[in-house]
Amino acid sequence: GPGDPDLLTLRALQLMQKANIVLYDNLVSPQVLDRVRRDATLEFVGKRSGYKSTSQEDINDLLVRLAREGNRVLRLKGGDPFIFGRGGEELLVAAEHGIATEVIPGITAAMGGASYAGIPLTHRHVSQSVRFVTGHSVEQGLNMDWAELAKAGQTLVIYMGLVGIEKILQRLIDAGREVTTPAVLLENATFPEQREIFGSLEDLAERVLAADVQGPSIIIVGEVAA
Repeated sequence: GPGDPDLLTLRALQLMQKANIVLYDNLVSPQVLDRVRRDATLEFVGKRSGYKSTSQEDINDLLVRLAREGNRVLRLKGGDPFIFGRGGEELLVAAEHGIATEVIPGITAAMGGASYAGIPLTHRHVSQSVRFVTGHSVEQGLNMDWAELAKAGQTLVIYMGLVGIEKILQRLIDAGREVTTPAVLLENATFPEQREIFGSLEDLAERVLAADVQGPSIIIVGEVAA
């Protein structure tokens, strides 16, 4: 879901009031958590950089155990757990154990952040497609078709790309994308403190360093960023 509780759907709010146990992630805002049932048990199972994280296996086991004990369990996630998240894995585990589930879709982090910044991910005059990739896969060059990623006329959205931003942007330049291609980094997408750092493939990394970006980030590359 989004950082803004006003964007929660009616069905999401209904389930948040029914659940007696809530397992929530790092990117769920306090304002959203404030909408769950007052007597519900809240348990943090997220992953924070630099801190010991709850393993996915432990989360899966916890979901199954709590459901089997007769609880109404809410798995509350930020962003979109079905784009580079573990939502699919958790659904599969529940299905394998015969646990009934209901999914209430939130707003994809890239779409939410871009929309708040006034950036369309596609635009009929400059971008006819959009690709989602993870920062570590681009940085390390894992299974990347660089000729395709570097093509003009498309938007490239890079999740979790802050740490390797300099190498990521250079790889795109080396693959043939123009150095003047607009690019933007969104920090804390959909939260009240969302921040946008605009630049190009040539200078965005330098601008991000100067801006001392610390929060969760998404990089958007393409003419739409202009």
